[in-house]
Amino acid sequence: MQTLFSPFRIRELELRNRIVMPSLASFLIEEGGHIPERAIEHYRRRASGGVAMVIMEACSVAPEGVVSAHQARIDHDGLIEGLSKIARAIKEEGAVPAIQIHHGGRQTSARVIGRKPLAPSPLPCPTIRGDVEPLTIEAIQDLVQRFGRAAERAVEAGFELIELHGAHGYLINQFLSPFSNIREDAYGGDIVRRARFAKEIILELRRRIGPDFPLSFKISAQEFVQGGLDVPESIEILKILVPAGLDVVQVSAGNDATPEWICQPMFMEQACLSEAARRIREAIQVPIMTVGRINDPHLAEDLIDKGVADLVCIGRGLIADPELPRKAMEGRLDEIRRCIACNTCMQSIFRRGRVECLVNPTLGREKEMVIRPAEVRRKILVIGGGPGGLNLAWVAAQRGHEVHLYEKAPVLGGQLLLGSVTGYKRELLSLIRFQESQIKRFGVICHLGEEATLETIRHEQPDAVVLAAGSRPIRPEVEGIDHPMVIFPAEALNGARPLGEEIVIVGGGPTGCEIALHLAENDCRVTIVEKLADLGAGLETMTRKILLRRLKARAVKAYTKHSLVRIGGTGVDIQGETGEPFTVPAERVVVAIGNQPDDRLFNEIVEAGYEVHQIGDCREPSSAKNAIYEGAVLGRRL
Repeated sequence: MQTLFSPFRIRELELRNRIVMPSLASFLIEEGGHIPERAIEHYRRRASGGVAMVIMEACSVAPEGVVSAHQARIDHDGLIEGLSKIARAIKEEGAVPAIQIHHGGRQTSARVIGRKPLAPSPLPCPTIRGDVEPLTIEAIQDLVQRFGRAAERAVEAGFELIELHGAHGYLINQFLSPFSNIREDAYGGDIVRRARFAKEIILELRRRIGPDFPLSFKISAQEFVQGGLDVPESIEILKILVPAGLDVVQVSAGNDATPEWICQPMFMEQACLSEAARRIREAIQVPIMTVGRINDPHLAEDLIDKGVADLVCIGRGLIADPELPRKAMEGRLDEIRRCIACNTCMQSIFRRGRVECLVNPTLGREKEMVIRPAEVRRKILVIGGGPGGLNLAWVAAQRGHEVHLYEKAPVLGGQLLLGSVTGYKRELLSLIRFQESQIKRFGVICHLGEEATLETIRHEQPDAVVLAAGSRPIRPEVEGIDHPMVIFPAEALNGARPLGEEIVIVGGGPTGCEIALHLAENDCRVTIVEKLADLGAGLETMTRKILLRRLKARAVKAYTKHSLVRIGGTGVDIQGETGEPFTVPAERVVVAIGNQPDDRLFNEIVEAGYEVHQIGDCREPSSAKNAIYEGAVLGRRL
C-alpha cells in the first residue's frame, strides 16, 4: 500500500500518509463545551494508531449554534485551554491536529439553545421543525466575525488546520442550498449570492489567520432532495469559494432531510460518495478528501490510485479500530476490527446520549478498559462461540488465562453468522474474521462441533465457566404452531429447507423485516404480520428508513396492528384490533417474534459447585453490541 502510506502536503503542512479522521461527534464533551479527560483520551487513541490527521468534532462558533448540550464549542476564550489539550494529545501521537468550526443554524431546537434557531429563511428544519428566526444582514455580518474569532482561538489552541463545516444541513449549507435558502437579497437567489456568506467567512478567516494557514471546507456536494444541491452546482460554488482562500475540500453529502447520506448504513455501497469526489477533483484545482463508507485499506488505496481523491477520510472505521492505519501498514489486515456500518454509534447518541460502537466496546472508556495481565492464571471454559463468548475468550486469553471455548456448531460466529446471510449485512463476516484472528492470536483452545455438557465441565475442571450459549426463538402458544409449514429465523436463512413462493412472516421487528427483504429479493411473495403499529421498531433510524423503502419496492405486504390467531390449512388466520379473523395464504410461515434465554445448563453448573457467569442472550436477549460489551468487561475482570 505504497500510495496510501505516502506523505502528502497541504501548503507547508506535512501529512505522514493519506488517511484522515474526519470530524465526528463524540458526545464526550461536557455542557458548556468543557473538555473532560475522557474526551482527550478519545482523541489521543484515534491519533495513536497511525492516522495522518485528526479533525476534531464540530465546535460551535456561537452559543445558539450548538445542536446538543454535548457539542464542543469555541465561542469564547475560556475554552481555549481545554481545546489545546486535545490538539496537544493529537500532536504528541504524531498526527496533525485539525479542528472543524460550525454553526447549526436551523438544525437545532429551542429546547437546546433557549431561543428560536437562526436560519437564512423562514423555513424550519424538516426533521426538528419548530419556528426559526431569519437572519438579518447585521446578524449575518456578526456571524462572519464570530467565525473569524473562532479561527483565531483554534490557532491559539494549537490546531494546524481549520475546516469550515459547510455540509449536512447546518448553517453554511443552509445558505448555499436553494432547499433552505429562499432569500431575495444579497445572500439568496443565484449561486453567487447563496455562496456569499461562505465566501465572506473564508475571507475573514484569511484576514485573521494569514494567507498560509491551511483551510479546509466540507461540502454536501449532493443533498438528495428536490431543489437541493447536486454535483454540477457544487462545482460552481467551489469555483467561487476556492479562490477566496481554500486549500482542501472534503466532499460529503446529505442534509437534515437525508441523514442516511451523512452516516451511511449497511445498505449503502462502500465509497458511495467517491464519484462525486472524482468529478469535483477534476474540476477544482485543490486537494480533495473523499468520505463515505470507507472501511477497507485496499479500497482506500484504490481510490487514491485511481485519482478519485488525494486523501481518504475514515471516520467510523477509526471509531471501530483506532489502529487501522498501523495494522494496514504492517500487513495485519485480519487484525483490523472493521466498522460494519450498523450505525449503532448514531443510535446510541439519540437513545443513550453517548456514542457507542457495536464492534468496539472500549469506545469512550479507553482508560478504564485497558487490558492488564491477570494476577493469577486461571483455566476458563467458555460455552458458546457467538459475539459475546468470542470477545470474552480472547480478552481473557490475552490477560494470560488458559481459555477453552466450546461451540456446538462446526464454525464460530453464532447469530452473527446467521445474520450475515442477508445481502446488506454481509459485512458482519468481517467482525467474525476479526474475532477468529484474535482467538488464534492469543491461543484460545477451540472445541468446534462439541456441545458442552456438565460432563464436559467435570472433565475439564475449569476454575470458572462462562455461559454464552445465546438464545432460542419464542414459540407462541397458538393453534398450529407445530404445523410442518412453521419455521423459525435460522431455518429461513440457512437454506436447509425449500421455502416455497408464498411466505408469511409473523413478527415485523428488525429480524422479521430483514428476513422479509431477504426472501423478497429471492423472488418470494412475502407478507408481514405485526401486532404493533409500525414495522422495524428498535432499528436504527436511517437503517429502518432504507429497509422500509426497499420492502415497499419489493411489494412486501404488511398487516400492522394484527395478531396471529391460528396456523394451518393453506395459511395463517390473523385478526386486527377490530373486525373478524381472515386468512392470509402461505406455503411457509416464519415465526420471528423474539427470543428467550438458552440458560438450560446454568442451574446444573451452579448446583455442581462451579464458579459460573452468564453473558449475552443466554442471560437476557438483547443485541450483539451488549453481548460483546459484556464479554469485554467480564474478560477483563476474571
